[in-house]
Amino acid sequence: MARPEPRILKVIDSMRLTPNMHRVILGGDGLAGFPAERSGGYVKLMLPDAGGGRPLMRTYSIRSQSETGIAIDFALHGPDEDSGPATSWALEAQAGDLIRLGGPGDAKPLPTGRGPFLLVGDMTALPAISVNLEGLPADATGDAILLVRDEEDKQTLAKPDGVTVHWLVDAELGAHPALLADAARQLPAVEELAYAWVACEFEAMKLLRQFLRVEQGFGPDRLYISSYWKRGLIEDDHKQVKRADAEAGG
Repeated sequence: MARPEPRILKVIDSMRLTPNMHRVILGGDGLAGFPAERSGGYVKLMLPDAGGGRPLMRTYSIRSQSETGIAIDFALHGPDEDSGPATSWALEAQAGDLIRLGGPGDAKPLPTGRGPFLLVGDMTALPAISVNLEGLPADATGDAILLVRDEEDKQTLAKPDGVTVHWLVDAELGAHPALLADAARQLPAVEELAYAWVACEFEAMKLLRQFLRVEQGFGPDRLYISSYWKRGLIEDDHKQVKRADAEAGG
């Protein structure tokens, strides 16, 4: 299918959710015809290049969708890190601002059933994981391991009672890639999981892939795993690293 033409959306609202998570709601006339039920999917924000070159594209998950808008959550950079163009745009966004947007792309949902499931991710994957938790049946079971920068970044998540959330806190997000994999290794009966869903920083992803795919033998029917970013790299450079990893059999 042909890629849909970018649309121009208007900032409806901009708000801080937690110390390190900011939400922008986009809507306006440009939302007409936007496909329904795309929460958890992704869009491409097209940001102006300060040097006057081609627009910079940055990929973000749709946290939620209504008839009047889509909510995009931005994991903020730490105090000692430079904000990227998308984060800077989100922090400065005001009602009425316009932005070009591509997509939406498809979500990566959990399979149907009651599990048990394992969901693992850092703050960049929290929007998509939140959508997946909300979509589970009431009798689903499993665990979610979530890495945030600050205790106050923990969010109240809609989820089945049988899913336990394990919060990890590290102010230097991505600096200690073993945190998520070590936490997953501490869970009992990982081999009995129906499905594992993982998205996080690149080096952390590789450690989780080693554990789940290589050591536990999870194939594509039981595992979705992806890196959403790589510490120290912009999105374009991360894509190159990700492509090289895939070509190498990762």
